[in-house]
Amino acid sequence: MREKIEFWLIRTVAGALGLLPRGVARKMAALLVWMAFPLLSRLRRVGMRNLEMALPTLTIDERTLILKGVFRSLGRQLVEFCRMSRYSAENTKDWIRTEGLENYLSAQAQGKGVLVLTGHMGAWELSSFYHSLMGHSMGLVIRRLDNRLLDDYVNSMRGMHGNWVLHKDDFGRGLLKAMRNGETVGILMDTNMTPPQGEFVDFFGTPACTATGLAHIARKTGAAVVPGFMLWEASEQRYVLHFGPPLDLPQTEDPSADILAATQICTHAIESWIRRYPDQWLWIHRRWKTRPAGEPGIY
Repeated sequence: MREKIEFWLIRTVAGALGLLPRGVARKMAALLVWMAFPLLSRLRRVGMRNLEMALPTLTIDERTLILKGVFRSLGRQLVEFCRMSRYSAENTKDWIRTEGLENYLSAQAQGKGVLVLTGHMGAWELSSFYHSLMGHSMGLVIRRLDNRLLDDYVNSMRGMHGNWVLHKDDFGRGLLKAMRNGETVGILMDTNMTPPQGEFVDFFGTPACTATGLAHIARKTGAAVVPGFMLWEASEQRYVLHFGPPLDLPQTEDPSADILAATQICTHAIESWIRRYPDQWLWIHRRWKTRPAGEPGIY
């Protein structure tokens, strides 16, 4: 019963935001974010701790400003997700554009599959949706939501234009199959992991346990790894889906060393995008929760 009530409430809010004019919906989301920011003390503490470690030269006021931007970014994404079912190539052309699409297309043309390296930054849900809307469907590696009704609803939205999901609890075989078929799969690679699924690599100067699945698949299949992020460009007042050049990953006779090095390269790529758009990354996630043996906890 609780699951059904939770699902009904979320669907009701989503439906209301989806029906409102986009400008009105975004103002409402901004108001909700403004009201929620002072109340979410635990998330604020996590965010400030992360910023203190990652960007130590910033003042407290500068970190607070970034953190407020994170909540605004989440509010924008909430509105876009609630309205995604109404989007088309025609009615999005004035406020979404793509940059670096040639990087993706050239990687795809190699025929070995494409792994889109991404993270919880900007409008990550809208990025894959828009890519499929423009004729480039892809797989998405996701974690199942605890509420199965909500999980089914969210996945139905994601798949409206040909995208499909690969669940984290059994994605290895699906990824291999997709790469062998020359398909595209997006992987969020910026969350805290635990061994043996993750290895420690440098992230903003501090070891962070990071998923190695992408590196394993890329090495095994020869798939191209292309960074991709949907980010809000304030100067343009629109989203831009950025595709960076394919990453140059090692391929030597030492698989373990290659996988660790590739994981580090991918992590540094994500870090470089976060440094460019610091107020659009999910600083409220406990990214450094898992620590090397013997180290004290960060949070």
